[in-house]
Amino acid sequence: MSAPTRLAIVLAAGLGTRMKSARPKVMHEVANLSLVGHVMKALAAAEATRIAVVVGPDMAELRQEVARLAPAATCHEQTDRLGTAHAALAARPAYEPLPEQIFVLFGDTPLVRPQTIARIGARLEEGADLVVLGFRARNPTGYGRLLEKDGALVAIREEKDASDAERRVDFCNSGIMAFRGARFAEILDSVRNDNANGEYYLTDAVEIARGLGLSVASETAEEAEVQGINTRAQLADVEADFQTRARRAAMDDGATLIAPQTVFFSHDTVLGKDVTVEPNVVFGPGVTVADGVTIRAFSHLEQASVGAGTTMGPYARLRPGAVIGAGAHIGNFVEIKNATVEDGAKVNHLSYIGDARVGANANIGAGTITCNYDGFLKHHTDIGAGVFVGSNSTLVAPLVIGDGAYLAAGGTVTQDVPADALVIGRARQTTKEGRGASLKARFQRAKEEKSSKGKG
Repeated sequence: MSAPTRLAIVLAAGLGTRMKSARPKVMHEVANLSLVGHVMKALAAAEATRIAVVVGPDMAELRQEVARLAPAATCHEQTDRLGTAHAALAARPAYEPLPEQIFVLFGDTPLVRPQTIARIGARLEEGADLVVLGFRARNPTGYGRLLEKDGALVAIREEKDASDAERRVDFCNSGIMAFRGARFAEILDSVRNDNANGEYYLTDAVEIARGLGLSVASETAEEAEVQGINTRAQLADVEADFQTRARRAAMDDGATLIAPQTVFFSHDTVLGKDVTVEPNVVFGPGVTVADGVTIRAFSHLEQASVGAGTTMGPYARLRPGAVIGAGAHIGNFVEIKNATVEDGAKVNHLSYIGDARVGANANIGAGTITCNYDGFLKHHTDIGAGVFVGSNSTLVAPLVIGDGAYLAAGGTVTQDVPADALVIGRARQTTKEGRGASLKARFQRAKEEKSSKGKG
């Protein structure tokens, strides 16, 4: 049996917010991905056939984010903010061709899992016409309650309209729903705005569906999974929950985190097996770490890949475009940017390698820098296999250093170096015997004279 066609409508237009920001709320980030991006990522994993995002006016940034994350997704503008059902109807052009299942989600609920989306879809396949996702709240105050009778969902009651008995119910509405596609428009077109706010509420769908003789069901998710975001404090809470989930997943998959609570992951971090991560390591977006890597404390990685068996840190930084080969050593206070460090190469101390290739088994001495920027353009440094670069070397790009070359410490290298050559690029040393003592004596006298004048 083929999978059902699924349309997901993500509401991101009329969400109330107290973020105090010029940005749309759903553009704020958790684990380096926008809130709406998390929802769209979950939908993709749940095999949503089409995605439609309802946006508000003047949300060009959000439209661009949707296009970046899912080029096939469509955006639909809700000009007047007249409630959640009104927002879902704004995506009406996306209903054709009519899908078998339609999901309605919110762009500020980033932790929803693809497995949960698939689970409520499965209830539709089993015969339900409408499925509402709920959760058991530790403190239900403020939430709409899911009211059940004889095991069936009969209504969603907003707290202000609930009786005392209904307010004691802890089964609460997440806002996420799934509809059988053939009945979706009929249900939403039946929603009325005969309430104090004059708005069209998606929550009315339950009683409307029951009135039409349709099958209505509920599913349950963990409260943390469906928490929404309205404030910066709630954004921080969701970030913390994501990190807890990511740390547990990394350890379950075979990584060792020495102090898990101090390690921060991005939404797309990939760690191999037998990776060891010491305290206070930060993974930015786009990082892949192969098996057997050790990342020492206080390191930062972003848009980089690390080969098997490599050791890096402490206090190492991999910037975008860093590609580290197998068995390499990236040491303390080393920064790599847009550069490849090949298998077995060592950059162990206090060095900057940018816009470069470091060949296999090369050794870069302490304090070495590639001078890659002339104030206008970036230039490439190519360091061959087995090259030895002495400490405190300055490599002025563009530059090619042949395999096996030896660069003496303290040199400034501005010309290409042939393979196996020796380069001494420092100024010639001059030694004058006895002059050190006389120079120190002269400086001491000057200091004493200055001190005596100050006292006078």
